[in-house]
Amino acid sequence: MMTRRFLGAFALIATAAATLPQAGTAQEVTLRLHQFLPPQAPVPEQILKPWAARVRDATDGRIEIRHFDAMALGGRPADLIDQARDGVVDLAMTLVGYTPGRFPRTEVFELPFMMTGPEATSLAFWDMVEEEFQDTEYADVKVLGAWVHGPGVIHSADPIAGLDDMAGKTLRGPTRLTNELIEKLGATAVGMPLPAIPEALSKGVITGTALPWEVTASIRLTELVDNHTEFGGDEALYTAAFVLVMNRDAWDALAPDLQEALMAQSGAGLSGEAARIMLASDAPAREIAVAAGNTIVTLPPEDVAAWKEAAEPVIDRWIAEMDGKGIDGQALVDEARSRIAAHSE
Repeated sequence: MMTRRFLGAFALIATAAATLPQAGTAQEVTLRLHQFLPPQAPVPEQILKPWAARVRDATDGRIEIRHFDAMALGGRPADLIDQARDGVVDLAMTLVGYTPGRFPRTEVFELPFMMTGPEATSLAFWDMVEEEFQDTEYADVKVLGAWVHGPGVIHSADPIAGLDDMAGKTLRGPTRLTNELIEKLGATAVGMPLPAIPEALSKGVITGTALPWEVTASIRLTELVDNHTEFGGDEALYTAAFVLVMNRDAWDALAPDLQEALMAQSGAGLSGEAARIMLASDAPAREIAVAAGNTIVTLPPEDVAAWKEAAEPVIDRWIAEMDGKGIDGQALVDEARSRIAAHSE
């Protein structure tokens, strides 16, 4: 009798022990990454998927990242940050400007003529994420990468060869600051995410859009407009900020060695690489417009000066708005410019 009871108890203990993680067992994790761009766009194809492959290799396959492009898991691009925050997905890549005013400090990098090179600007952005932004406006998520795209270009149905040509145009902008800039430059601004642009152009809701060259091929933009306006000189009319973020619980659940391996493939390295790839992707996309016979106007620096002067009120108003939120706006502008300059050397 005692033997049977002992054996029965032993069997229960053995069964329970078998269901527990064994000492030395390697943690294996599958993370879902959701983003708004079509799969053929440079960001998912050349940045996110190679990065995920490097993460897999660096962890000996213990971290697998599944990609869901073009909002395949539902929702709108503006929902991506909350999907990551709330655990609907584990990872999200999004344009910060799709949630206007929610990440005010980040907007310093989207101010007109702030960017003097996407890689230097992205490294400055990452510096400030690490030192301040992570613990303030991104406290609900873990930031893995932060970068900006190449110089913003105006693509339009009618030619824009000077500031006066902006009158009467209706242009899409990606962020609230770019939309305010468009208004200050004399046109009417309409905010919308990238996937909505082709239909809006086809229906005449807008007559043009502000975009970097690199993404134009993915939405076949050169088939919808015939004119493109570039800005010469070192500074760009505008740029937009991207972030790759992770759900906090998913991050905290990773074993320390996986956290270390993941960040070794992320951070400044990923941010700088993303900027370089986006900038390099401008040239082949621009060649599509050239091959189509479209008109490309590149404004010389002396003409850009008038655009910069017209844009100054946007910067002044933003600084005042930040001050009203208890954030030193001028200090952020000075810090961003200083760090961009340092990374440009």
